[in-house]
Amino acid sequence: MADPILNSGDTAWMLISTALVMLMTIPGVALFYGGLTKKVNVLNTMFLSLIAFSVTSIIWILYGYQFAFGETIMGIIGNPINLLFNGISVDSLAAPAPTIPSTVYIAFQMTFAAIAIALISGAVVERMKFSAWLAFVPVWLTLVYIPIAHWVWGGGWLFGLGALDFAGGTVVHINSGIAALALAILLGRRKDTKLLPHQLGYSVIGAALLWFGWFGFNAGSALTAGGLAGSAFIVTNTAAAAGLISWVIIDYLKTGKPTLLGALSGAIAGLVAITPAAGFVTVQAAIIIGLVTSVISYMAIAWLKPRLGYDDALDVFGIHGLSGVWGAIATGLFAAPFINPLGTGIFYGNPGQLVTQIITIAAVAGYSLVMTLIIGKIIDKVIGLRVEDRHEIEGLDTNLHEESGYRI
Repeated sequence: MADPILNSGDTAWMLISTALVMLMTIPGVALFYGGLTKKVNVLNTMFLSLIAFSVTSIIWILYGYQFAFGETIMGIIGNPINLLFNGISVDSLAAPAPTIPSTVYIAFQMTFAAIAIALISGAVVERMKFSAWLAFVPVWLTLVYIPIAHWVWGGGWLFGLGALDFAGGTVVHINSGIAALALAILLGRRKDTKLLPHQLGYSVIGAALLWFGWFGFNAGSALTAGGLAGSAFIVTNTAAAAGLISWVIIDYLKTGKPTLLGALSGAIAGLVAITPAAGFVTVQAAIIIGLVTSVISYMAIAWLKPRLGYDDALDVFGIHGLSGVWGAIATGLFAAPFINPLGTGIFYGNPGQLVTQIITIAAVAGYSLVMTLIIGKIIDKVIGLRVEDRHEIEGLDTNLHEESGYRI
C-alpha cells in the first residue's frame, strides 16, 4: 500500500470548509440568536457565541483534540500524546484524513466543538450570568463534548459498534440540544417567556450564513474534494429547502399565515437532520428527511414544550436536539452503500444499523443530560447560574457589560 501523500486539492477544500464552519458560529449563530432576543440583550447573546468560540479554540489546541482523537484507551477517551501541540509538525498528515495536514484536520474539528457549545447558548439567553457561562464552556467541553467526540469519531466504543454520524448530528446537535434542555431546566423560566424577536433581519442574515457555512460542515466532512463531498453538498441543500417548505406548509395549515421565523426554523431543522446522514443518503431520502423533521420540531415547540413547562428560550432542544435524533434514525433507515460503502441502512438490507443508531442516540443523550445537570448544579452552587431579577428585567447588555446595542 502506498504511503499517504498530501493532496493540495483536498487541503484547499478543507481549509475552505474550516473557514465555513467558523462562519457558522461567528457571525452565524451570533446573529441568528441575537436577532431573536429582546433588544436589551442582543449584545450579551452574541457575546456568548464569541466567547465560546475563543475559549474552545485554546482548549482544543492545548488538550481537546488529543483526548478526542488520540489512540483510544478502552474505547472511552483518547491517549493525549500530543498535549500542548507537542509533536505535531507542519509536515505531519492527519491519520483520519491522510491527504491533508494534521493542522488542518485539527482546526476543522475545533470548529465543530465551538459551534456545539455556541448552540447551547440559545436555551439560556436573557437570564444566565456571563461568569457562569464562562465557567460552563471549558468544563462542558472537557467532560462532555470531548468524550462523546471520541466515542463516535475518535475510535471509541460507539465507533467500534458501527455508529454512523457523518458530520455531527449526534456529536454536535443531539449533544448540544440535550445539554441545552438540562441548562434550561436548571435555570428555570424567564420572567417574560414571550419570543418577540427585536430584529428578525439579523436572524435572516444569521440563518443564511448558517446555511452557507453548513456546506463546509457537511461536505467538508468527506475530508476530500471528491464525489462524496459533492453528494453531501447537494443533499444538505435539498434537506434544508425541504425543511423550510415543510414548516411554511405547517404554518399555513395551523394559522393560515406563513411566518419568516417559521421558514428559518424549518431550514435549520432540515440542515440539522441531514447532518448525520449527509455522506450516506440519496437526494430522494434527503427530501423525506427534510419534510419530516419540520413536523417533529414544530410539534416539540408547539406541543411538547408547553406541556413539560421547560423554558428553552430559542428552542435549541426542539430544533437541534430532536431534529438530530430524527437525522440519526433516518441514517439507519436510508444509508445507501452505493453512496458510501461504510453505511447500509435498514432499507438496503441492514436492520442492525438502526439498532446501532438508537443505542448511540441513547448513550449520547443520556450522558450529555446527566453530566450537564451535574456541571450546571455545581456551577450554580459555587457562583450561581442566574442573573439578579433586576438585571433580567432591565436587560443584560447594560447591567453585565455596560454596553448597548442601540443608541437611538
